[in-house]
Parts: sequence; C-alpha cells; structure tokens
Amino acid sequence: MNEIKIFCPATIANLNCGFDVLGLCLEGIGDEMIIRKSTEKGIKITKITGADLPLETEKNVAGVAALAIIHDLDLEHGFEIEIHKKIKAGSGIGSSSASAAGAVFGINELLGKPFAKHELVDFAMKGEAVASGCEHADNVAPCLLGGFTLVRGYNPLDVIRIESPSELYAVVLHPHIEVKTSDARAVLLPMIPMKDAIKQWGNLGGFIAGLYTNDYNLIGCSLNDVIVEPARKHLIPNFDEVKNTALQNGALGSGISGAGPSIFALCKGQEIAEKVAFSMSESYQNTGITFDIHLSKINPEGVTIITN
Repeated sequence: MNEIKIFCPATIANLNCGFDVLGLCLEGIGDEMIIRKSTEKGIKITKITGADLPLETEKNVAGVAALAIIHDLDLEHGFEIEIHKKIKAGSGIGSSSASAAGAVFGINELLGKPFAKHELVDFAMKGEAVASGCEHADNVAPCLLGGFTLVRGYNPLDVIRIESPSELYAVVLHPHIEVKTSDARAVLLPMIPMKDAIKQWGNLGGFIAGLYTNDYNLIGCSLNDVIVEPARKHLIPNFDEVKNTALQNGALGSGISGAGPSIFALCKGQEIAEKVAFSMSESYQNTGITFDIHLSKINPEGVTIITN
C-alpha cells in the first residue's frame, strides 16, 4: 500500500473536571487526509483545503508529528500529506489534534503498523505542541484510540482508554469566533487553592467511576469545573446562558470544549440530546454570532481508513 485516505475525528477535551487529562471522540465531525509514500526523504505537505494553514512542514502540526515518527524509525524514504480541513482552527474540538493524529496514524498504516495505537500518541503530541505551545494528549489520545481517554501521567506517558456508556450523547455548539489555545492557557492561574483542587480531584474520580459503572447521575454531578471554567468563560459570549439552558433541558452537564469557544453538553439518550441541541441553538441566536451545532454519539474507533 502506497497511499491511504483517512478520517480524523473531532474531539472534546477537559470535560470540565479533567483539564489536560480527559477527552472523548466524536462521530461524524472530522477532517480527511491523504498520505502517500515518497521516494524523497522527509515530509512534504502538498495540499491544504478548508483552512489557511502553513505548508511548511516544521510549522504545520501534521508535519511536525509526521517528522517525529519518521525520525524515530530513521527511514530512507518519506511521505506526502494532503489535509482537507472540516474542523475549523481554534474551534475547541481538536482541529490541530485531528491533523497530528491523522498524520501519525496514516504513516504507521503505510509502514505496516510498527507501532501500536497507544504508542502513536507520543508522536502526535509533538505536533499538538506547535498549536498550543505544550505537549498534551487530551485531544490526540481520544482521536487515535476512540471512546474516552484518561491521561494518567505524562512522564512516562500513560493513557487509559475507557468505553462509553451506550446511551451517552454529546452536543457541541461551535460559535464562529476563534479562541487560540495559547491565549486560553494564558488566562489560567499558575497556583490554585487547595480546596478547589480537592473538589476537582473528587469530580474527576466520580466521572471516571460513572463511566465504568454506567451511572449517568454520577457522570452528571461530576461534570463540574471549579478551576478552569471560571477563568475562561468570559472568552465565550453568552456562555453561562447557553450552559444553563442545556442543564434546564435535561443535559447531564455542560461546559467549555477544550480551550473554547465551543460549548459542549453530555446527555443520556438521543431524545434529550436533540432537545438540548435545539435549546442551545435558540439561546445562542440572541448573540448575533453565527454558529454550528453538532449532535454525536461517542465514537469508539478514533481515526479510521476511508475505503471508497
């Protein structure tokens, strides 16, 4: 196989209680990439559609991630990459992560899978750092592995994949404004009160327990963020109104998707998810800002090969 076409799904990171350690993979929302072998060494980005992103390999998240994996293998040949963006940059649903994860997944497939999926996360993080300023796996891990992922540690990297409860749905409202990850990180305090840390640890433990036991009530009451959301929510117009509307219409919980500006809600069952999606849309129309609304089950596969 000399060429591969892949679907690189969008993701939701942080999930309120799990800053930089929790993420989930979405269905039906994502980029497409075409990767082909080249006789020339190195990585060449040959085409980008749907976004104004750099073609220079060292400035592109997919290029940097791809370089990391081929340097590790010390290959005598290289790869060409086409990126067809459907996830808007700065949307808060893993645009850069989709590119980074897709690049390493595709190259790994073309090489006969020398690395397991879990091992690809480390390479993808190198690309993610181009966009955010630091290596973190809360988006690239669910994009590669599917389902929910928990980053238990970074040194060494330890990622745990968790199956999603069968009736869990995600709703994402994406305002057409940009919040750069680097800017969203800049507003965070370097130190937090111990009482807030204790609350956050409890919520994270409760959320993970809820996933494993299919306890939707526990999932809902654990979806609280006392550290990051208060610092970032002012970056998103009408955030509190949209979140409260989602909760009033049956959402288990709601919050900032990744660094924003997207707002997510988790729901039990498609009927409630549709009601929540409608209510969030109605609420945001008051801002005059255009937006997209997505309703999705949790994607169990992550990056996949397009066979048509």
